[in-house]
Amino acid sequence: MTTSAPLSIQEMAQRSGFSEPTLRYYEKTGLLGSVDRDEATGHRRYDDATVARVDALACLRSSGVSVDGLRRYVSLVEQGDDAAVELRQLFTEQAAHVAAEIERLRVRHEYLTLKARMWDARAGGDTDSEEETVERVKDVLQRF
Repeated sequence: MTTSAPLSIQEMAQRSGFSEPTLRYYEKTGLLGSVDRDEATGHRRYDDATVARVDALACLRSSGVSVDGLRRYVSLVEQGDDAAVELRQLFTEQAAHVAAEIERLRVRHEYLTLKARMWDARAGGDTDSEEETVERVKDVLQRF
């Protein structure tokens, strides 16, 4: 998505979800490349290319990619098509990490749902249902 005018650091922070200090840190460490400055005020102005890079970094970071992983991503992107295989590997590895996290969350969700069902059965005096649910909880705990 393109912007109609360069974004301020506040606008970039709101758009990306990164804090202003994080954006400054990413700039300082080279993750963002050169960020333009307003000639009159000296304030940062994020052009379309930088906005696109911040958007990509925000997506990667929210997907669990570490700062070192972001550095690797930026380095590979800067290499262009020559790094396509390594970029594919980076995204494949991260997709596998996300899939594993989704599975862990599914197990936790099942555990919580069963525990609620167990307490509901106890509150209703349904000992058969409670015992059955306790057994299912034990099975789920084995997958933690």
